[in-house]
Amino acid sequence: MEMWQSDNMSLDRPRNEGQDAAADAPWGQAARTRRWWEMGLVLAVTVGQSALYSVLTLVRRLLAPAPLGQQTTQLNPSQDTAALWDVLYRTLAVFFDLALVALVVYLLWEPGKSALRRIGLDFRRFGGDVGRGILLLAVIGIPGLGLYAVGRALGITVQVQASGLDSAWWTVPLLVLSALRAGLTEEVVFIGYLFDRLRRQGWGWWTIILSTAALRAAYHAYQGIGPIIGNFVMGVVFGWCYRRWGRVMPLVVAHTLIDIIAFVGYPLAVGLWPGLFGPVPMPTGTPTPTPSAG
Repeated sequence: MEMWQSDNMSLDRPRNEGQDAAADAPWGQAARTRRWWEMGLVLAVTVGQSALYSVLTLVRRLLAPAPLGQQTTQLNPSQDTAALWDVLYRTLAVFFDLALVALVVYLLWEPGKSALRRIGLDFRRFGGDVGRGILLLAVIGIPGLGLYAVGRALGITVQVQASGLDSAWWTVPLLVLSALRAGLTEEVVFIGYLFDRLRRQGWGWWTIILSTAALRAAYHAYQGIGPIIGNFVMGVVFGWCYRRWGRVMPLVVAHTLIDIIAFVGYPLAVGLWPGLFGPVPMPTGTPTPTPSAG
């Protein structure tokens, strides 16, 4: 028996077309049509919307007079010049993004079956999930830094700037919260939700893995060509791991840790490698999007 089956037997359910048909009865084609509409609406208010804006931002960047490598974008930008309102707005932004994640989990819920347990977003195997998450951090995070450096050297990657650290006590907690928001949003929607729904639509595993990886790449397209490649690879690896393990939690752990390192470790990186992470002049007319971090 494969590892993913032993970790989460619920993932075995969509493998059997007869079980899919039984689950759809008596709705039949109506159930399939409803799922397509549901997926479209979920994507329209979550990662699909961000992916569309991200691709449009990349197109505009490529058409701008300044080369892609001379442009910049910022993660977790300040929402207000007054500290109190900045904290309030950023906290509310995280809250409402997580509310959308909760909505997606709610849509996965079935009578008598916990959606969190079904996609492996629980604490039953938290120790193992953390270990797997750290392993993925090494597999994805370290090569990702190298790919970013290569992309910057080749001029095909936008300079990504995280928020600087200051003396306020809430700065680091807010950045950690933003990292958790990114991990939950992307892994629950890209992996937990879409894998479930697309399997029920009869899609094969590799079709789902490659399709969701492409959507993940589009979601980060505003950062340039290098991050598109890196996030596509990340999507393939994460999708394969979910196929094997049947759990979203290790992916959330890995993604959150990667973003914490990126967000909180940014000022240190600026000091060590100013050529890669330091500020560059912003050419006139270059767009500065404020997409979701992560």
